[in-house]
Amino acid sequence: MTRKLYYEDPFLREFPATVLSCEPAGEEWKVVLDQTAFYPEGGGQPADHGVLKTAGGEIPVTDVHERNGQVFHTCAAPVEEGTALTGSLDWARRFDHMQQHSGEHIISGILCRLYHCDNVGFHLGAETVTIDYNAEISWEQALEAERLANGAVWADREVEITYPPAEELAALEYRSKKELAGQVRIVEFPGADRCACCGTHVASAGQAGLIKVLSCQKFREGVRLEIVCGGRALEYLAGVYGQARAIGQRLSVKPLETLAAVERLAAELSAARERAADLEQTAFAAIAAERAGKGDALLFQSPMRPDSLRRLADAVGKTCGGLAAVFSGEGEKWSYALVRSGGTDISPLVKELNQALHGRGGGRNGFAQGSVSAAREEILRFFER
Repeated sequence: MTRKLYYEDPFLREFPATVLSCEPAGEEWKVVLDQTAFYPEGGGQPADHGVLKTAGGEIPVTDVHERNGQVFHTCAAPVEEGTALTGSLDWARRFDHMQQHSGEHIISGILCRLYHCDNVGFHLGAETVTIDYNAEISWEQALEAERLANGAVWADREVEITYPPAEELAALEYRSKKELAGQVRIVEFPGADRCACCGTHVASAGQAGLIKVLSCQKFREGVRLEIVCGGRALEYLAGVYGQARAIGQRLSVKPLETLAAVERLAAELSAARERAADLEQTAFAAIAAERAGKGDALLFQSPMRPDSLRRLADAVGKTCGGLAAVFSGEGEKWSYALVRSGGTDISPLVKELNQALHGRGGGRNGFAQGSVSAAREEILRFFER
């Protein structure tokens, strides 16, 4: 069996080892060492990455798995059995995983105690951590758990990892996602959580840094919480603050005053849109009056929203006594709306137009809307035939 140094010292970054075996696996190799600090994927925590340093150079370790007590390192190149080498972890990746996993324990222990629920799912992703609970938890309750969890972080009590004997374990209250047999590893964050766990963790709660809840959404019979911890939390909040500061500068307000400023802008924009719609209606009515009784109408307009395009075509179609074809755009990119008074089927015309002008779109009951890739002169020639 491989000696598991990651349990003996989770802060070990480099270690000596000897290659026990090296087997090909497709274009990669599975290397077994006599001892390793590389944590294998398990319990929701991703595997460590790093390199194996040999006399011939460094061999990247891109994945790690455990099977029957042996730890298999997925490597980009083979290494001969019996080779003495040095394993070196991608420490930034490992410590990030330790912060995320430890933060998950702290907040899960608090949530499960407060709301009598179970953690039924955990995924440590590349950007965030997601945790599933089998109870309904409100956003306000999640934020209260966040407050208490950070209180536990600031208390900075040492993490306790034990392997209780069977009789002691039977009397111990701890969290576990499933029934366990054999020796059980208990990870305790005093005052916050006690849980059966096979992952790596920080030495004291304070090293988790910070716990931030990003979302709390209904999922199956409970909720899914999304969190970030430690360095990820700092990076996330720095990004949020940076955006708030930039928005505040644009709006001439302080970062914490941006919401009120945006709400004012939204109200002003809504009023401006209503005014623009009224002006559009007046302009469309004037165009429709000018085309009244003149038969088929082909109009070209500067770019406008699809709804405005439709309303203009509808207004002209009601007065012209024929086909109203309105094109909105510039160059060789045009949107169109076609209306034929009386609701006469225009499907054949639309099909022919799309084929001739590289367009797409359709409709029914005398109305069609779509777009074409053609110059204005090509559109004119199509309707002059």
